[in-house]
Amino acid sequence: MKKYFLHNGTENSGPFDLDELKANGINKTTPVWYEGMENWKYAGEIAELSSVFAVVPPPISSFITPPSTTKTEQKKEPRKIIGLSKTSFFAITGAIVILVSVSVLNTLQEKRSQELELKNHKTEIENHQYELQQKEIADQKVIAAQEEEAAAERMSKEKKNADNNRLLVIQQTITNYQTNLKETEKKLNDVSGFKLLRTAAEKKEQMNLLQKNIDSFKIEMAKLKNESDQLRLELEKIQ
Repeated sequence: MKKYFLHNGTENSGPFDLDELKANGINKTTPVWYEGMENWKYAGEIAELSSVFAVVPPPISSFITPPSTTKTEQKKEPRKIIGLSKTSFFAITGAIVILVSVSVLNTLQEKRSQELELKNHKTEIENHQYELQQKEIADQKVIAAQEEEAAAERMSKEKKNADNNRLLVIQQTITNYQTNLKETEKKLNDVSGFKLLRTAAEKKEQMNLLQKNIDSFKIEMAKLKNESDQLRLELEKIQ
């Protein structure tokens, strides 16, 4: 069982058990302490001491015998609010609330309709702008295709002209080679039969040189013939 110490303002006393505390007549403002507490506390702050407080009766002055009164019936007048009966006041108030609510709802509905109309108008503008952009893109594609086609046609025409010019040059070159070839073959024939004023070595050297020229003419003519055939095939594809 806990043992309590008391403090009367000048010195400590105790320890006391609950019965001894009650005999000492402590009250809620009496400072107490027991082993395990860090600081002193008032007795009223310790729950287990509530049973030891002395009961003090109230002052006699608080007891007043109520005078006898005679009940009289009085006619109560209806309670009024700002000069109106309660029924009228609440009816008018309800009507005002309904009117305000309807007005607010109408305002909100009108605002929502305006917002929806603005949104639809904005959507129409955006759709129109999108259609214009798509049309512009389509027009640009058509123009690009036309320019590409024109460029291809121009390149084809230029190549055709270049190939035809090259064929003319090749034909003229082949004609020149043929003329030179005939002349060289004639010289070779003449050299092979001419014997005066030359040694056999000189004759052979001259004939070899002429034969070398003849072979060179034939090789170049064959190359030009192949190039001419290739150009003609390309011209057929262009046409």
